[in-house]
Amino acid sequence: MNIKLLITGGTIDKVYNQSSGSVEFEQSHFPEMLKRARVEVEINSEVLMLKDSLDMGDADRQLLLNSCLTCKEDKILITHGTDTMCETAKLLGEKVDNKTIVLFGAMIPYTVGNSDALFNLGCALGSVHLLAPGVYVAMNGRVLPWSDVQKNRDLGVFQPLSP
Repeated sequence: MNIKLLITGGTIDKVYNQSSGSVEFEQSHFPEMLKRARVEVEINSEVLMLKDSLDMGDADRQLLLNSCLTCKEDKILITHGTDTMCETAKLLGEKVDNKTIVLFGAMIPYTVGNSDALFNLGCALGSVHLLAPGVYVAMNGRVLPWSDVQKNRDLGVFQPLSP
């Protein structure tokens, strides 16, 4: 079974710039992450963009949607920034019905100590094998459907809309 990995950026792929004190993009870290995680399934990776999700516009989301609709794989992982992950999941959830899509990211960049990146990658990868077709968000050890997920900015976690 092949899995498509669509890379869009987000905190997970950022690096800390010691000169400026900011986090920014250099390149995707997913080849290294997949090797480090010792992933043994076939993953076809494609970098669509390296953007903070707050900088993603309608054209970026349309590119992501088209990539999901046209790829041959029916199991898709999407890296995404956490700030607008739920909005993108909603768009995909309303437009794609015959594939299993799991969005994930990180609160702390992969290259920074104590990152949640590998954990969230593992959770998303395990989930995409088991879930029914639909669109989901895998963060903080939870996998939630696009229609029942929100980012709690105060706690820095993703949780259901309903209690």
